[in-house]
Amino acid sequence: MDLEQARFNMIEQQIRPWEVLDGEVLALLSSVKREHFVPAGLQALAFVDMALPLREGGDRGQAMLAPRLEARLLQDLAVQKHDKVLEIGTGCGYMAALLGRRAAQVLTLEIEPELASQARHNLATEGVFNVEVRQADGANGAPAEGPFDVIVLSGSVAEVPQTLLAQLNVGGRLAAIVGEEPMMRATFITRNSATSWTTAEPWDTTAPRLLHFAEHPHFRF
Repeated sequence: MDLEQARFNMIEQQIRPWEVLDGEVLALLSSVKREHFVPAGLQALAFVDMALPLREGGDRGQAMLAPRLEARLLQDLAVQKHDKVLEIGTGCGYMAALLGRRAAQVLTLEIEPELASQARHNLATEGVFNVEVRQADGANGAPAEGPFDVIVLSGSVAEVPQTLLAQLNVGGRLAAIVGEEPMMRATFITRNSATSWTTAEPWDTTAPRLLHFAEHPHFRF
């Protein structure tokens, strides 16, 4: 397999057509080696336009998000060199690596010890040292370490909890995939003041659920 050709094809055939045109983001996708983060045995699928299960059998639903989704979230958040970032749902650590290359520091929370350990290894192998991987339930964020300039939920939720919005700096941005299958929306929330936020939902997508976030009740007839 020609990895560099596969990477080029991913960027030109998947990423650019999805309106990811930020030159710095595209350069990151070329330099951060996605194949170093995919689960063992799935390297041949590293550049495919799909979410990849992070453990055999897709245990508990955790997945590495599709490349175009990670790239679009990164671009639309406009992460800056001075930003302090919180990610919820580390998974394999690839999104954390991309964030680490853009931001000053990143704290990423992963509920599964096995995945947290693997992400630490992947990030060290890739030479990303401004990212802290913490094994923790991220549903309540990390209030003791906040506030944050950027919060990224690397998975979907039924709704964004107010506890996370309260951990944003004024001017800070949160990104999440919100809704129910088969229709979810990319949701970007900006904190304007101590008591006000604005929300934009610019595009549709889907993503696996993050664990332990509240769900809307489902009615049965």
